[in-house]
Amino acid sequence: MADKNVAAKKPGMGAYFKGVRTEMKKVVWPTKKEMYNYTMVVIMTCCAFALGFWVLDTVFLKLLEMVIGVTL
Repeated sequence: MADKNVAAKKPGMGAYFKGVRTEMKKVVWPTKKEMYNYTMVVIMTCCAFALGFWVLDTVFLKLLEMVIGVTL
């Protein structure tokens, strides 16, 4: 017969941090060159979307000005 106290015991903070440490050892960290490349991809993507939204906003503004006949 199993002891009920052992089965009902909740793991504490020590067990949590031990699990975190174990999982962090499994992480494969990117190299400096990979991190630079990933960062450049993110920055260029953000710039491309910002430029695209600016163009769309300008086009819609000009269309709205033509429709209502008022310069905004």
